[in-house]
Amino acid sequence: MEHKEKKRKHLSPLSPEARQTAEQKRTSAVMGALKAIHSATSPDSMDPGDLERQRKGQELLGRLVAPMLGMSWEPFDLRGMPAAWVRPERGHDKRHVILYCHGGGYTSGNLGYARILAAKLAGVTGYEVLAFEYRLAPEYTYPAPLEDAMKAWDYLMHLGYGARDVVVAGDSAGGNLALVLAMLLRDAGRLLPRRLVLLSPWTDMTASGKSYQEHRDDDPMLTMDYIRAVRGVYAPGQDLSAPLLSPLFGDLRRLPPVLIQAGTNEILLSDSVRLRDRLVQAGTPCRLEVWPDMWHVFQMFPMKKAAQAMNHIGQFLLEMD
Repeated sequence: MEHKEKKRKHLSPLSPEARQTAEQKRTSAVMGALKAIHSATSPDSMDPGDLERQRKGQELLGRLVAPMLGMSWEPFDLRGMPAAWVRPERGHDKRHVILYCHGGGYTSGNLGYARILAAKLAGVTGYEVLAFEYRLAPEYTYPAPLEDAMKAWDYLMHLGYGARDVVVAGDSAGGNLALVLAMLLRDAGRLLPRRLVLLSPWTDMTASGKSYQEHRDDDPMLTMDYIRAVRGVYAPGQDLSAPLLSPLFGDLRRLPPVLIQAGTNEILLSDSVRLRDRLVQAGTPCRLEVWPDMWHVFQMFPMKKAAQAMNHIGQFLLEMD
């Protein structure tokens, strides 16, 4: 015992500089691994076999990485659409609910993949989270996912939730879907969700922002080849600047308060920055967080900054009360 005490006295805590260096090394290692994974696969291929492998890989990733400790996972059929509840098993807030729209370029993503961020959202808020598996391209094209998102919204209303009890969240293409859903509800004269949470949202399918060129080699998650491929099969023959495809160019007035998170290294950074600017111009309350050295939807990964970003989401939503 005395020997252990002596050893403890010789252990000095890491300096802030040393901790920062260690975190940067971990971040670089994760980025390197992600780039290696992407170079070994064909995420920009829309071949049915490649898409099937990609979707199965995402399902497996969700099962392995999702922080489900203390959470229940309850899949069910939502009027012909696969869906699932993520519920904290401890005492939790049953007044509010999060409708979560997963990412995947409108060509991939599934309930398994959705488990990761759905569980994290439930963990930092104590809210129940409804995830749903909207139809994907190329099997189903625009506007099928919009119809499915509205079906999920209507289901929550049928359960007795008020619109102001619901937060709509989404990442990447799911961020696009979450924002478009709010615009559709507003245009239909319906009540709107309490808040929107958009993680690395894809808001400009025309790819006109400067980050598409400036960060094309920095983002381990996305490439321009991938973006061209997925938008081509999701919206063939469509005007990509149309607001229901690129909400950046739509009417952003009279929307709920929005939290946007993005990383400095991501190819879609301009989509977030320009969206913030246009929301502010439209008079819609908006908060943009740009996280240093982070990439597209970094919140998915088991890292310190990802945990901090998720805690910021929890704080933003708890401000509702």
